[in-house]
Amino acid sequence: MRFAHILRSGFAEPRLAVIDEGDAIVVEDLFAGAPRYLEELIAGGDELLDRVRTADRSALPRHPVTDIRFASAVLAPPVILAIGLNYAAHSSELGLKTDSTPTVFVLWPNSLSGHDSTTAWPRTLSESIDYEAELGVIIGTPAKDVAPADALAHVWGYTVVNDITARDIQYSEAQWSRCKSFDGFTPTGPYVVTADEVADPQDLHIWTVLDGHTLQDASTGQMVRPVATLISHLSKSATLLPGTLISTGSPGGAGYSRDPQVFLRDRSTVTVGIDGIGELTTHCRNLD
Repeated sequence: MRFAHILRSGFAEPRLAVIDEGDAIVVEDLFAGAPRYLEELIAGGDELLDRVRTADRSALPRHPVTDIRFASAVLAPPVILAIGLNYAAHSSELGLKTDSTPTVFVLWPNSLSGHDSTTAWPRTLSESIDYEAELGVIIGTPAKDVAPADALAHVWGYTVVNDITARDIQYSEAQWSRCKSFDGFTPTGPYVVTADEVADPQDLHIWTVLDGHTLQDASTGQMVRPVATLISHLSKSATLLPGTLISTGSPGGAGYSRDPQVFLRDRSTVTVGIDGIGELTTHCRNLD
């Protein structure tokens, strides 16, 4: 199934919707006590998901996805864990070494934004804003010290992430969280696709188009450490709680490494996509 958080008139906050044949149907309308947010649906386990899956949607209002506004695919994850240098081509182009263990950092919740939203930043703070298409993994059941062979059983679903980065700040600070956590720097969505619809997370086409030009074009099979290995590694030191979002790294083709360099500018439009999951668009503005 596909889900999204949509912004609907009459509601002060986003509501969870199921995406059905190009239309969004608000999950809250399916039955009394239905979840309003993805985190509530995940917390309800397989029983609640099955109830949502089998609920009669035939008589409910439908909202064409072309007409709706999207919020972030995840609204309140317990943590957003990001993986750096997980594609050899990206590590090489940035001049950074791929370590023997994953590079892990945390993204701040204020950075979350939705599909077709506008992300703005002060030009005085950075003029080296880069894109990074990434596969987002959402944990469904607590994962503690799991083996790679068992790790994917803990995945609830997948989404698309654009890990927007201020490269000049990234290279001036030892930690990467701030350079990637400006307001709106972590667009996610538009959809979350349940894990049963993704046969192999290492066999997905992933790409970026900036102002009409394809700048990243790769496969998730090129990850240095596949999704199962990442989950296993992260779960050894801390329990991965339901709703946790893991952004699994970006392939080669970053704007920073190009000659001449290509960065997100005022009025740029960037779309990152993954086959079978969705296309995520962000509009860029400078604040000064």
